Order: sequence, then C-alpha cells, then structure tokens
Amino acid sequence: MTTAPFNLIRPDVPAAPVVVASPHSGRFYDAGFLRASVLDAARIRSSEDAYVDLLLDGIPALGVPVLSAVMPRAFVDLNRAPEELDPAVVHGVPRGRTTPRISSGLGVIPRVVAQGRAIYRGKIGLEEARARIDTWWRPYHATLEGLMAEAEGRFGRAILLDIHSMPHEAIEGAGAPGQEPQIVLGDRFGAAAAPALMDAAEAVFTDLGLRVARNAPFAGAYVTQAYGQPERGRHAIQIEIDRALYLDEATTEPGPEFQAVQAMMTEAIARFCAQVAPARDLAAE
Repeated sequence: MTTAPFNLIRPDVPAAPVVVASPHSGRFYDAGFLRASVLDAARIRSSEDAYVDLLLDGIPALGVPVLSAVMPRAFVDLNRAPEELDPAVVHGVPRGRTTPRISSGLGVIPRVVAQGRAIYRGKIGLEEARARIDTWWRPYHATLEGLMAEAEGRFGRAILLDIHSMPHEAIEGAGAPGQEPQIVLGDRFGAAAAPALMDAAEAVFTDLGLRVARNAPFAGAYVTQAYGQPERGRHAIQIEIDRALYLDEATTEPGPEFQAVQAMMTEAIARFCAQVAPARDLAAE
C-alpha cells in the first residue's frame, strides 16, 4: 500500500495560531479491509465524517494548516488513544482495564460502526492492530503535534480546531423539534480550552445564523484531551457539524447545500482567526 498516511495542506504564510484537523473524514477503503468486513461498501461508511475534509478546502488560504485522515475511522480511529485496544475485536489483548469507548466497540480499532453494526466476522490479530497504529495513527499524531509546536513557537500559543460531523439522529431530542443544535462545540467541559476561546467560537457560529450547543451530546474525546492543555498555552476545541446541513445521509453523498456549508466553514474560521491572531504592529509599519 503506497497511500500517504495523512493529507496535509500548509498555508503559504501562517497567519494565526490555529491548526485545523479532520481525523474522521478518511475514505480510502482498502480492498483487503472490505473483504474482511461483513458490511457492504455503503454501510461501512456510516461512522465516517464524510467529506468534512472538503468542507475545509478554503482554510489554507486563511493562513492555517489543515491536516486530515486518509484511512477511514472504521479501520483505525485517530480520535482514540493507541492503548484503547478492544479484546472483543483484537486477538491477544488481555481483558481487564477498559474505557467506555472500548466497551461500546469504539476503541482505536473499532468493533462496530454506527448503530452498533459489527465490522468483522471475528477478530483481527494483535500484530495487524499494531501495524495499523504504527502506519497510520502515529504519523498523523506526530504531524499534529508538530503543527501545534510550530504554532506555539511562532505565535506563543496554539489552538486546535478538531472538525467532525454528527449524524442528525444523534441530536434529535437535544432541543425542541426544529431547534436542535447544528453545531456542537466540545472542550471537555472547560478542561481543553480557555473560556474566551469557546466564547469566541460560539459567537462566530451564532452570528452566522447557526444554533450552537456546548459539550452535549459531544464533549470531545482523545484529541481534545491530549492536545488541550490551556495551562501550557495549548487549546483544543472539537467542532461537530450536523450532517443534515451538507450531506445526504442515506446515500453518503454531498447534499444541495454542500457548497454553502463549505463557504460557511471558511467564513467561520476566518472570523475566529481574526479574533485570535496577533494584533498588527502598526508602529512598525
């Protein structure tokens, strides 16, 4: 397999202490993986943040790098710790200490996709699981850590915007009918980002006419936990977009409003960057 372990688009000139990432939009479904799965090509995509990477096409022009996954979440989940191995799907993993994500089948090597549908007939070997982590997980996170370090070195702080999409059914009941949140911001209930940054992100999306919620039903997982360290000048905010805004969820194809949502994401991140970028030194001009 010669596919690169991630896609990275760097700006010509960095303009803000912001890094944008999309860990769940990978859609390279290896033929061997598909043969090993009991799911057809359509069902296996149900947990994918389909085309979120394309929603971010305009971001590098803002002076912000964009890092996105290549392999799908069903193959290896970049928003999980590498130790979150599920003994129910990986041979040789000792039973014992677990996490809610492992218990639900959503470890670093997922056992299920959306609606709890099993991916495999049986288990995969521990060597295969470790190979996926070494080949795909570690390069992605080494690069993400490097981007955060670069932003911090250049601007004095680093802000990660980790972009996801959520099935519309996941937010049904989260508000009155027709009033469900369209954007959910997660900072692990204040642990991953400074309050002022969450306020800025919420204001940006609200001003663009979207309904915004915080930390419910999604507060952030491994990425926000690992990279959100406000006391060190590193912040991480997970941004969940209602898939119904831009995707035909039945066919997993872009919907009629895809370009409008793409433009909205560019505008939202542009406004956020304008608030967090260093002030121009007018005296030096």
